[in-house]
Amino acid sequence: MDIVLAITVGGLYAAGIYMMMRRSVVKLVIGLGLLSHAANLLIFTAGGVVRGRAPVVPAGEMQPLSEVADPLPQALILTAIVISFAVLAFTLVLVYRTYQTLETDDLDQLKATDT
Repeated sequence: MDIVLAITVGGLYAAGIYMMMRRSVVKLVIGLGLLSHAANLLIFTAGGVVRGRAPVVPAGEMQPLSEVADPLPQALILTAIVISFAVLAFTLVLVYRTYQTLETDDLDQLKATDT
């Protein structure tokens, strides 16, 4: 399972970087989304994929009775999802406003408006 996730993460990173190198700003935003998904899967894979129960310790015990899932990577991924959603929303607003003002999404034409 780790091999499949590693290949998926690599593919998402490659596709995200490829999309960010394109000339369109919309493709740049799509690449940013792919990179954030790849980072979330990387954290999930680094935390270890374990099928287990919730990490609840029964009363009177010092440790859980069976194998449990680690809650830290899950909490980190939830935080990363919220942050990446905020960054993508902010980026989409900036791209939309830029398109309204300049009526183009080509990065070469956007560079020409700097002067």
